[in-house]
Amino acid sequence: MRLSEYTDYTLRVLMYCAAHRERLVTIGELAEYHGVSKNHLMKVVNDLAHQGLIETTRGRGGGLRLLKEPGAIRIGDVVRATETDFRLVECFDPRTNLCSLTPSCRLKHVFDDALQAYFRALDGATLADLTPGPAAAPRRKPAGPAGHPPVRVVAMAMPKRPSGPAKATPSR
Repeated sequence: MRLSEYTDYTLRVLMYCAAHRERLVTIGELAEYHGVSKNHLMKVVNDLAHQGLIETTRGRGGGLRLLKEPGAIRIGDVVRATETDFRLVECFDPRTNLCSLTPSCRLKHVFDDALQAYFRALDGATLADLTPGPAAAPRRKPAGPAGHPPVRVVAMAMPKRPSGPAKATPSR
């Protein structure tokens, strides 16, 4: 499953605001920091204000800030509010399902279980868990299927390549 850019920007705005609770944040500042268009961010900020997650102040000296404590904002709720389609496969939507395997297929149930696990993980995380600040309350780690530990994706930093021209190595 891939999140839309809109959801990505929404999470970035919330995380930045949570990391800078002591002051108002501007859309220009967000746009520059994240390398994102101000126009895209204005729509995101407007939607977040309508959802009651941030407050905005117009005019000189204006900006935006979180209305709720970061620990009260569940990531699963944010994703549900910003994504428009959680149909992983055609048969998730009975109105458009034309799959001939539907009556006997068990794959839908596997994908449905996976989607539910995805949201359990997102619902277990709050904005406070994703941003620096006072230590967030420890949360219980969800168990994976059949009692196995959950799968974790870890990004590894690649070593930097030396700058400058490549050195020729003598051939043998």
